[in-house]
Amino acid sequence: MKLMGIDYGDARIGIAMSDPLCITAQGWGNVKQTPRAPQEIADLVKESGVERIVVGLPKNMNNTEGASAEKARAFAKELAALTDVEIVFWDERLTTVAAHGFLSELDVRGKKRKNLVDTVAATLILEGYMAFLKRMEEQN
Repeated sequence: MKLMGIDYGDARIGIAMSDPLCITAQGWGNVKQTPRAPQEIADLVKESGVERIVVGLPKNMNNTEGASAEKARAFAKELAALTDVEIVFWDERLTTVAAHGFLSELDVRGKKRKNLVDTVAATLILEGYMAFLKRMEEQN
């Protein structure tokens, strides 16, 4: 099953894809946040054969949902109206922080970093979800 990971942001939407066997997650890139973004992503879902979309849900540290989570849910609702692919949410607390840390280790700075951070965060979201699926499979 091919998966897509999404890191929803106000300026950019980071995207990652799994391989068909859900072994690896690779950063795909970003889609600029515009009114057309949901359709662009729905088109990518169809072109890529994605069977499930994993949308990062930015929860607060106390496990509550704030304005950012509401925006991510609203975006997922728009996307669901454009595609018949299952959409699931994944707790993405600290993924952007981890993405910045990863890029710092690689000494990626400035504009290049700004363009990569959302893609890296989407990859981390997708990797977390895939690890969860593997654990669930091992328990059964």
